[in-house]
Amino acid sequence: MYRSMLAALAVTATLLTAAPASARPAGGTVDFSHHLQSIDGFGFSQAFQRASLIHGAQGLTPEHQREVLDLLLSTRTGAGLSILRLGIGSSTDTVYDHMPTIEPTDPGGPEATPTYVWDGDDGGQVWLAQEARAYGVRRFYADAWSAPAFMKDNGSDTGGGALLPQWRPAYAAYLRQYAAFYAQEGIRVTDLGFTNEPDLATSYASMRFTPDQAVAMVKALGPALHGTGIKIACCDAAGWDQQAPFSAAIEADPVADHYVATHTGHPYISDSDHPLPTDNPVWMSEWSPNGSTWNETWDDGSAYDGISVAQQIDRTLTDAGASAYIYWFGASLGATRGLIQLDGPGYHISKRLWALAAYSRFIRPGAVRVAASAADPAVQVSAFRNRDGSRVIELLNTGTDAVSSTYAVGGGHGSVYLTDGDHSLARTGAAAVHGGTLAVQLPARSLTTVVLR
Repeated sequence: MYRSMLAALAVTATLLTAAPASARPAGGTVDFSHHLQSIDGFGFSQAFQRASLIHGAQGLTPEHQREVLDLLLSTRTGAGLSILRLGIGSSTDTVYDHMPTIEPTDPGGPEATPTYVWDGDDGGQVWLAQEARAYGVRRFYADAWSAPAFMKDNGSDTGGGALLPQWRPAYAAYLRQYAAFYAQEGIRVTDLGFTNEPDLATSYASMRFTPDQAVAMVKALGPALHGTGIKIACCDAAGWDQQAPFSAAIEADPVADHYVATHTGHPYISDSDHPLPTDNPVWMSEWSPNGSTWNETWDDGSAYDGISVAQQIDRTLTDAGASAYIYWFGASLGATRGLIQLDGPGYHISKRLWALAAYSRFIRPGAVRVAASAADPAVQVSAFRNRDGSRVIELLNTGTDAVSSTYAVGGGHGSVYLTDGDHSLARTGAAAVHGGTLAVQLPARSLTTVVLR
């Protein structure tokens, strides 16, 4: 019955509060029968030992540990994030901000038998993954910043350098073993990447690949993962434009194209505001805004406030057609642009968390994005249909005036949630459909989430 109804849908949601006289009228459309990309989920990372911080490494109390986990992972009171990005380590020490390798000693050559070391903790990531699984997370993306130093031409896991070609099979076996260690801890790694920002050489763990070198590594990793069910993701370039040649090289090679399931990129150097050259799912796999101070505000013009993050999410889902959006740190220390700042036994919450939660709590894995448009250029609209039949409309008013909008949608009832300077994903009223048309009041500089059932 529901599918039959969808075929005829033209949705309009009506917020049952009168729009102020000053609100500018504007229309829009949502077509829940016009499917665009599927949604794999929304996520975060606690690599570089940030997971251990949530687990109390610097004093966060057990009560607050649970509250932070709820904020990140609960679908009832928090963001309900559904992807955890794990960092595969390459360091031979356990200094904070490093990620320990599972193969600290050179076995003597690429053909020699490796000696793997596993501490069952992995910088707190094992604990966090187990907690995330208890909240319902089923997508675990493990990604490597660098191979161990002895596999590279610069003899270091930092400063860029390239993987020596003769070490490709051994590096592939290394990555498979990392996933096997997680499996013995009860966590199934579902997606795996062998490089992070291969276009950069940095003072921390990093390793350079050209697009052709990435294709060669894919051809080594694909057979190594045969039978595991793990999907290869590539290549996490630091900019969306910088990722494009990697995606193009993979698409041009039938073997590499067969093995790579997901194309991944970051919007640090260039924005995720256009599609990548692939027909496969695309993930925005890491981003947080630049900034030099901790910022909790919704809208202060800093470009790392909540509304800026909301705008970036909307662009990535609509203009780039991404199937997943993975924020960088969920929680960290000091002048972090993470979602949460950890502060000894306590913590602080930024509006960035609620900007992401407005999408991630309600748009669930397996949803599809559908066609939507707004007549007012100040309003950014996106819409989604979940597997359970619920429908979500995200309305971001970037203008300085309130807007009273009507949207054609078709039947149902639900709730309206508001995120702005005074509200953090707060339910502000009921949404009802009258004659196939629903009117929604959008306060200035706000994000309104309509959920219909």
